[in-house]
Amino acid sequence: MIEVCLKNIRCYSFHGCLKEEKILGSEYLVSLRVKGEFDKSVQSDDLKDTVDYVLLNKIVLEEMAVRSKLLENVAYRVVSRALKEDGRVSEAFVSISKLCPPVNGNTERVSVKISKKRDA
Repeated sequence: MIEVCLKNIRCYSFHGCLKEEKILGSEYLVSLRVKGEFDKSVQSDDLKDTVDYVLLNKIVLEEMAVRSKLLENVAYRVVSRALKEDGRVSEAFVSISKLCPPVNGNTERVSVKISKKRDA
């Protein structure tokens, strides 16, 4: 079992329940980690034998571009697509952090973390 991790993908999106969030948007950090049977890549040194992190980055950016009220919704879409788009991925974990969230206080970020395993 091998893990592939993309840490702190920076993007700007328009998620949230407030009207202002639809208009102004916010900066986000997204980390995606997948586990799978990519052991063949250790010997072959060939991209076709592992998960392509360019694909994983694309999934994150595409799903972050689809507006949602809740980060939970976006996170679920990211892990679901990671499992769907590469059949060798057995488990996916995502963390989405909204930087400087609109809360009454000095909060650096709010985060949602979701993991999903492939159905047996």
